Amino acid sequence: MAERRFQTFAEFWPFYVAQHSKRLNRALHFIGSALGLAALVALVVLWRAFPMNLLFVPAGLVVGYGFAWVGHFVVQKNRPATFLYPWWSFVGDWKMFVYILMFRMGGEVERVCGGRNVPAHDVERALTHAA
Repeated sequence: MAERRFQTFAEFWPFYVAQHSKRLNRALHFIGSALGLAALVALVVLWRAFPMNLLFVPAGLVVGYGFAWVGHFVVQKNRPATFLYPWWSFVGDWKMFVYILMFRMGGEVERVCGGRNVPAHDVERALTHAA
């Protein structure tokens, strides 16, 4: 199957949701994003005390993407959308982060996926269901 090309984030979002249909995958993304955000905050807060401590930047990226990629490769068993859509995936990660904080992500998965975990090979059908 040819890779789907999205023109807008609104078109991309259901695909993103289907790629994160398993709760554990979403939890790992949330943990990685929270730790990445904590590394960024630490960089800003500790800048005066450690002005050259830029290790927080790669540490935040490794931790953030590390948790997310474990979620994809081990839990969801799919390929992260970051490889094809880096900017929209980044935006999607933070939209999902906020939806999780607001207890809305489960409902969004229900809306897009019909309440089921979507196998990597079945994303097209989930997107058809969401339309």
